[in-house]
Amino acid sequence: MPMAAADIERMIKEALPDAKVEIKDLAGDGDHYAATVISEAFRGKSRVQQHQLVYAALKGKMGGVLHALALTTSAPA
Repeated sequence: MPMAAADIERMIKEALPDAKVEIKDLAGDGDHYAATVISEAFRGKSRVQQHQLVYAALKGKMGGVLHALALTTSAPA
């Protein structure tokens, strides 16, 4: 069963409460999303570390019910 964009956003915000999150369904199938996440938690971290924080927030859903997630992450300007 595909994952809803609102569920992805909720999980990210639970782990990163200050995050500004924008989710786009790339294929209209609930399996391929793009997410832009801006959080102070990313400050001073590498891009890989930032993405790892987002993947951790998704609690193992990546590769399962969530097939693909293109991530853009940054600290606030």
